[in-house]
Amino acid sequence: MNATVESLYRYPVKGFSPERLQSAPLARHATIPGDRVYAVENGPSGFDPEAPAYQPKTKFLCLMKNARLAKLRTTLDPETHDWLVEGDAAATFRLSSEEGRAAAETFLTEFMGEEARGPLKVLDAPGHSFSDVGKPLISIINLATVAALGLALGRSVDPLRFRANVYLTGLPPFVELDWVGKRAALGTAEIAIIKRTRRCVATNVDPVTAERDMEIPASLLRLYDHMDCGVYAEVRGGGMLHVGDSLILS
Repeated sequence: MNATVESLYRYPVKGFSPERLQSAPLARHATIPGDRVYAVENGPSGFDPEAPAYQPKTKFLCLMKNARLAKLRTTLDPETHDWLVEGDAAATFRLSSEEGRAAAETFLTEFMGEEARGPLKVLDAPGHSFSDVGKPLISIINLATVAALGLALGRSVDPLRFRANVYLTGLPPFVELDWVGKRAALGTAEIAIIKRTRRCVATNVDPVTAERDMEIPASLLRLYDHMDCGVYAEVRGGGMLHVGDSLILS
């Protein structure tokens, strides 16, 4: 079964805007380069940059708890780490410098208001990704599954609600949920499908309006007896991935 990569994304700062890519190098046991390399701690999290380890998303600013994040449009320059934040006004913060981080933290503290549980702190650690799972994986969404869900609900569902790295076309709905345990070629890389993606209430947030206007996990459970949409994959052999490339199951 073959599928085509319709779009490719990374999310440089956890919980904030996606950035669309045309291509990306995939390395063994690594995420999409530049994906979730920063997170904003919302009160003390216990994260240690000297010994980085998985922390639950709720310890950081995230759409699951902070829908207002979708009101901001952000872009991170991969070379300078200048973070452009656009909302009612625009500002740029150099996250690679102490001064830039402090300015970003001040801006975000004011923006978050009562949702700031404590000091906001921009975090990173070399080689670490603040993913929602405990190992470096890439996330995959079948666009036909999203379309089928929208048809069942009687309204369009924006695929970006699911914040995946790879969006596929050319497949029947929900077929990807049966891929767990299988291997595939993705572009010139080799991947293994590790697990289905169980959805949380972050998907209830419209990525354009920032409104909680749907009940995606509850709808999946009611319609299909599970709350899964998409899968996680581990890169087992490095290679290049371009929009328009194929995913071919072994």
